[in-house]
Amino acid sequence: MSMRAPLETVSERPADRIELRGIRALGVHGVLPEEQQRAQPFTIDLDLTVDLRAAGASDDLSDTIHYGDVADAVVTEVAGPSAALLERLAERIATRVLTIAGSRATSVTVTVHKLRPPVAADMVSAGVRVTRP
Repeated sequence: MSMRAPLETVSERPADRIELRGIRALGVHGVLPEEQQRAQPFTIDLDLTVDLRAAGASDDLSDTIHYGDVADAVVTEVAGPSAALLERLAERIATRVLTIAGSRATSVTVTVHKLRPPVAADMVSAGVRVTRP
C-alpha cells in the first residue's frame, strides 16, 4: 500500500501577469551634477499580478488593466520631477501603477534601467527592481 503526500492547496487567486517590457522614456534622475543637467534614457519593465480569468472569458477590456494607460503613466513619471536615486523613481512608478490598476492588481514589480550610468566600467545599464503589494 503506497502512501501519497496530501495535495498542496492551490491559491484562490492565480499568478496571472500583465507584462510590459522596455518602456522607453527620458528623465532627469541621478545623484551626480551631470545627471541633473540633462535628460537621459531609461527603460522600465513591469509585471502586474492580476487575476485575468474574467478578461479571458469575456474578451472585454473593462475586465482587465489597460496596459496603454499604464505605459503612459510610466512615461509621465519618468519625465516628471527629478529623483536622486533609481530606488525613489521605481517607488513612484509602483505607486502610480497600483493606483491605476486599483483592486485588480495584487502586486507590481517595477524594474528601472538607466541606460547611460556614469561609471567607468563598460556596462549596458544599471538598475533596480522593486515589488510592491
